[in-house]
Amino acid sequence: MAQYLLDFVYSLTTCISCFPSSPNLTINQRSFKILRLLGEGGFSYVYLVQDNTGQLYALKKIRCPFGQESVQRAMKEVEAYKLFSHPNIIKSVDYTITTDSGRGGSTTIGRDSEDDGIQKTVYILLPYFRRGNLQDAINANLINHTVFPEGRLMRLFLGVCQGLRALHEHRLKDPGTRTAGGEGGTTDETTEPLMTSEIMSVREGGNEGELRAYAHRDIKPGNVMIDDDGLTPILMDFGSLTPSPTPITSRTLALSVQDSAAENSTMPYRAPELFDVKTGSVIDDKVDIWSMGCTLYCALYGHSPFELETEESGGSLALAVCSGTFAFPEEGRLGGRKPGQKAVSEGVKNIVKMCLKVEPSERPSIKELIKEVGRVIESLGEDGDE
Repeated sequence: MAQYLLDFVYSLTTCISCFPSSPNLTINQRSFKILRLLGEGGFSYVYLVQDNTGQLYALKKIRCPFGQESVQRAMKEVEAYKLFSHPNIIKSVDYTITTDSGRGGSTTIGRDSEDDGIQKTVYILLPYFRRGNLQDAINANLINHTVFPEGRLMRLFLGVCQGLRALHEHRLKDPGTRTAGGEGGTTDETTEPLMTSEIMSVREGGNEGELRAYAHRDIKPGNVMIDDDGLTPILMDFGSLTPSPTPITSRTLALSVQDSAAENSTMPYRAPELFDVKTGSVIDDKVDIWSMGCTLYCALYGHSPFELETEESGGSLALAVCSGTFAFPEEGRLGGRKPGQKAVSEGVKNIVKMCLKVEPSERPSIKELIKEVGRVIESLGEDGDE
């Protein structure tokens, strides 16, 4: 009950960013004005902020109500932004950890603080993309009764695939050249490793160049930003990032992975194997391939493959996903293309079908998916941009 009350109070306090007297926030000697709330979910909020030069940023605020354990979980996301260097993957600008020191105030804390009884908050400063994310573009299509030109959509999809490949084929860097802080971050946070075993594994043994793959586990339109050029997709939100593959060696681990997926992987885009994790199975990066299929389907029709059917029938979304039964809606029918809108080509539909295989081993690897998407783009030619 106390936690619900705390969440309610925090929700009320976010409203102050809607007024002209918006507060200022200092992150590592840089001052930012909070302009407005962009979005929220769970224990996190994202604000639009502006520095004293007029530059806009997105500021992610992650509340850590459960002491050092939740701080480490938030810092896992901070560290994840530093693992990958790719034009289709977002990079963090800076971060800091604060501890609440009373109403309306906070002070920066250091790594040595042992007072886990105080509410801590992690702030991550990220680039701001004026065009928003792919979900915003999908919503605009629904409102305006328009659709993506297939050529443009598939090139965006290809960019997401290429960013995802950087996760699935990540290789170790020289651990001696990296610190937990990297660029940005409070200076007293960089003196020792910040991460728990999942991200720390990057530094634990192995040779430079050795494959150390990761799965995103929450690919969806809302986690694909569109760069200001309107052409470049940027994959973001690494709070669910997990080493891949993950062998499920016990029932306890199976339940842990399942609970983590329920908390961090959005249900309409979650792979079937994450709904009922089996002991003895292996959860790998094929979960992202499934999510990519759901994301492409949503970009084509405005909803994920299993949502509309379950809304109409009142059935279970989890059962629909695990059965893998979906259909491409007919033109003019609910959820389908409107009369006069160009029908979805078979090549694009086949990409969706490839991804949405219930058995993970039947889905393509990210390398194979990129190859197939390239073929579809080539077959569409210039007509695909109309």
